[in-house]
Amino acid sequence: MALERLVVLVGGVGGAKLALGLTHILPPESLTFIVNTGDDMTYYGLHISPDIDTLLYTLSGRVDPVNGWGVAGDTRIMLETLRDFGESPWFGLGDKDIATHLIRTTMLNQGYRLTETIARLAESIHVLPRVLPMCDAPVPTMIETVEEGTLAFQEYFVKHRWQPTVKAIRHQGAEKASLSPEVKQAIAQADAILIAPSNPWLSIAPILAVPGMREALMARDVPRVAVTPIVNGAAIKGPTAKIMAELGLEVTAESVAAYYKDLLTGFITDVQDTFQNLKALRTTAFDTMMINDTRKIALAREVLDWIG
Repeated sequence: MALERLVVLVGGVGGAKLALGLTHILPPESLTFIVNTGDDMTYYGLHISPDIDTLLYTLSGRVDPVNGWGVAGDTRIMLETLRDFGESPWFGLGDKDIATHLIRTTMLNQGYRLTETIARLAESIHVLPRVLPMCDAPVPTMIETVEEGTLAFQEYFVKHRWQPTVKAIRHQGAEKASLSPEVKQAIAQADAILIAPSNPWLSIAPILAVPGMREALMARDVPRVAVTPIVNGAAIKGPTAKIMAELGLEVTAESVAAYYKDLLTGFITDVQDTFQNLKALRTTAFDTMMINDTRKIALAREVLDWIG
């Protein structure tokens, strides 16, 4: 199969790593990334889109190589100044990072769609593959916890360092959202659909919660493949395993595949795991530990070869 158009569902650092690998193999016009915006928020009047920015910074070579998010070499003078004024900022905005949020917020206030603001940002920093927010409407992820009640995503993830026990996750206002024309077109033209090794509950579920998204994906009679974020019973990064356990799920790659249900035609696990086939689901195993750019590119190539 000649893979001319690949749509990738992305969120978080793990998704951005595989996305970078894919850009080294496929031409930019072949790639469309549909990105989670459930973790977007307004902070000191600025519209923040963490998952989108992580992807943009990664693909443009600007990302902090240690954290995997934020801008390399950034400073936080603005946050220090806020503290001088008696504020207690808990979300780590870098000074260079703020420029991104200022442009996005200004454009949104001028009436541009989120899709249009991201296209402007991507073009400005020479990110050539298409980067699309999952929708233009706000669909904030809300985390219902045992200890702290209901928290907005960034309060749970950053302010409380994802320590509260998760009872449930909901996507506020999803029923009012819709697929953008750009997302509809990308899916309708896709030769294959790939779900990156992102947190299924925090990064991919918000994308799938947009009305019409799951149906549009399943309507495509093409390979629809996911890469596991769980390796040998643990998350590569972040709270995936913790959330699975708190929701009463076994922390395995099989649980992730089962969560996606009939959306998938194929599933990729790690070589450290033994995977039992689920129904007629096609499976394989690769080294999914993307510890450097060489491994990111290698995994991307293996995934594409297997899909094709």
